[in-house]
Amino acid sequence: MALALAGTDVARAEEPVAQPAAAVDELPQGQEVSDTVIELAGWVVASKDSQGYPFAVLDKAAAQILIFGGDGKLRGAAPALFGSAIGDHSAPGVAGLALRAIPGRDRTTPAGRFVGGYGPSIDAGRVLWVDYESAVSLHPTPPGTPAEKRAERLASASPDDNRVTHGCINVSTPFYEQVVRTTFERGGVFYILPDKASIAETFPAFAESRAAAQDGDGKRTRSARK
Repeated sequence: MALALAGTDVARAEEPVAQPAAAVDELPQGQEVSDTVIELAGWVVASKDSQGYPFAVLDKAAAQILIFGGDGKLRGAAPALFGSAIGDHSAPGVAGLALRAIPGRDRTTPAGRFVGGYGPSIDAGRVLWVDYESAVSLHPTPPGTPAEKRAERLASASPDDNRVTHGCINVSTPFYEQVVRTTFERGGVFYILPDKASIAETFPAFAESRAAAQDGDGKRTRSARK
């Protein structure tokens, strides 16, 4: 199973530690985790890029989120909802707009490495900010969006209908309470894969490390997934 492989690949970068409780797996049956996600998570641990903080790898194309503790162990994987617009950057000034005032083209979830944590918000109390500057947070699917069918989209087996938010990231309430809240109570690092930009543009240090490893092993170097 790809999810199990992700945990194994990351764990090998760390010294042996006590086994945590089994990771929470909410991914649809048979849904794969990409090689890029697995390799990026392994690199984060091996390079200590998260500096010992918990981290998450988010794949917009597959509509997935994988969460790891500060020890590099997989804590959970689940489907997620992302911004309805395709794009890897936040429009200037979008953080200051009311949700209904954000143009459709600007409802993007930005890609890149973000250091986030819990903090206050104007209208939703204490939230987990992934990127405070662009007002992107990670939270449970809001109950007040029946017309958007967010819960149904989250529960579907296909990732094709998971682009519906104004830019924030939604997960199921059980996954949020059981995995997200407990893991990121003191903050963490979020790695969001791009829609259009290359992996090299988005995570240059990771791309260089992967290319060097593949060249050193004498393997054919693949193009990074975009």
